[in-house]
Amino acid sequence: MNLLPAVRVDVLRSKQHRGATGGLRTWPRKMDTEAWRTSAVTQSIGASGRSVTSTLGTVSVPKPSVGRSDAERFLVQIEAQKQRGEWIDPDLAATKFSDWAHGWITTRSHLKPKTLDGYQSLLRIHIVPRFGAARLDRIDGLSVEQWIADLQAAGLSASRIRQAHRVLSQVLEAAVRARYLPANPADGIDLPRKPQREQLFLTAAEVDQLASATDPRYKALVYLLAYGGLRWGEAAALRRRRVDVLRGRLEVAESLSEVGGELHFGSTKNHRSRTVVIPSFLREMLNHHLVTYSQTDPDGLAFTASNGSPLRNSNFTKNTWQPAVAAAGLPRALRIHDLRHTAAALLISQGAHPEAIKRHLGHSSIVVTMDVYGHLFPSDSETLAQALDDLYAQSHADKIRTKPDKPGFREKKKRPEGQAALDLPEVGPVGLEPTTNGLKARCSAN
Repeated sequence: MNLLPAVRVDVLRSKQHRGATGGLRTWPRKMDTEAWRTSAVTQSIGASGRSVTSTLGTVSVPKPSVGRSDAERFLVQIEAQKQRGEWIDPDLAATKFSDWAHGWITTRSHLKPKTLDGYQSLLRIHIVPRFGAARLDRIDGLSVEQWIADLQAAGLSASRIRQAHRVLSQVLEAAVRARYLPANPADGIDLPRKPQREQLFLTAAEVDQLASATDPRYKALVYLLAYGGLRWGEAAALRRRRVDVLRGRLEVAESLSEVGGELHFGSTKNHRSRTVVIPSFLREMLNHHLVTYSQTDPDGLAFTASNGSPLRNSNFTKNTWQPAVAAAGLPRALRIHDLRHTAAALLISQGAHPEAIKRHLGHSSIVVTMDVYGHLFPSDSETLAQALDDLYAQSHADKIRTKPDKPGFREKKKRPEGQAALDLPEVGPVGLEPTTNGLKARCSAN
């Protein structure tokens, strides 16, 4: 563990620097130069238990300005950084990015295999070739911005650029937490906007067309994806014992992914299991599928390839999905994941509450549900606009009813016939209380 320096001031005036064990040193840089060099050094205990000396920094000042004074100011700056928790060991900050990134990626063992493979690919192809040879403390915001611009110029998609920046930022943020850097230079960088991909939704009739055009072995799978809303990996990892046909419930607890040609079983995307209730027509369809096509072992997979092996997304897309989409006359851009969007659209069309859709699809929060599918919910904007229009119309009608004939005109009350007008003097207000007309006249009469 590094020890913060307990520095003392020493002023040595000699031709050459004499070896020091620690502290602050000031000495003439050369005999023929009128300058002082000031260097702060620190002692720390290394892994072997031996004392290790590190240089905090060196400054050169003209001799006419007192060298010792500048040395002391330099010491004050270092001490202030220590007090604020801003001091960074220069030896650590000089670590090469490639060395730090290699150590960082080995700590990402908690990531799913597909995610980890994506991180490694981004580091290998886009990040390390640019920053690998640089010291950590030589990477600044400008160099990151230039890197982003170069990736754009090379034609890399906005989505891929954002992914690469996210990995770079995580690597540098880990260096900040480990006190190798004072701040993350990748923070606050403007990134290209990710274009919104148009979501494709099928109607119930189009789902029927697609299922009819699909190999009978996977007909139930198409309906499960379109009505159950499972992700591809969740459906491919579904086991027989987790399908309760009688109660119409599925337990979604696993996911299957393919990374570099290898299959990996793991938890779901948000690491939570959920129960999906399916309609009665799908119960009968799944029951027929389990009896006809599935493995008999309770731990066996509900959906498999024709040879009994787990389904691979790449093979299924090429050999089954794309031919079925073409035969059904549906858009070529339709993806397997669009059946999950279809499930959400079908639920919304039947008036499902966002919270129910969130549980059905297994979203981490209702915010995700509304961000992705909020535009599909019926809008009440027209109803609100009509209500505001009615409010304005009523207010206008009230204004017409209460409007006087002439502005500022007040109708005088008519005097009853035969009643003489009283000729009372007008008396102004006196004191704190207002007076009534005629009060002064009555007082003078008394």
